[in-house]
Amino acid sequence: QVQLVESGGGLVQAGGSLRLSCAASGLTFSSKARGWFRMAPGKEREFVAAISGSITFYAVSVKGRFTISRDNAKSTVFLQMNSLKPEDTAVYYCAASNLPIAAMSVGRYDYWGQGTQVTVSS
Repeated sequence: QVQLVESGGGLVQAGGSLRLSCAASGLTFSSKARGWFRMAPGKEREFVAAISGSITFYAVSVKGRFTISRDNAKSTVFLQMNSLKPEDTAVYYCAASNLPIAAMSVGRYDYWGQGTQVTVSS
């Protein structure tokens, strides 16, 4: 059974940092694309960042502030979030694809974590 488990969310003041982790089990993900999405109250789930091999992609709203990385030996993906803003407040979800090509579309990912809450206070 494939499982993705996020951790690292919490409450932080604007300008602060958080590091999210997503540990995968049940499949070998070293050659597969991994991504992070988020969903704020009343909004649809939106793309945040993705990684495929060493290639990374970011939403315009987080580029320069967030960094996605992976540790294939541990099947874990990280999202380092710096200079956080109140508008970054959301539930953050990690995702994994059966394909090696990263994408920004929700439908391109096959497995999802349960989500972790990130709250940024002003």
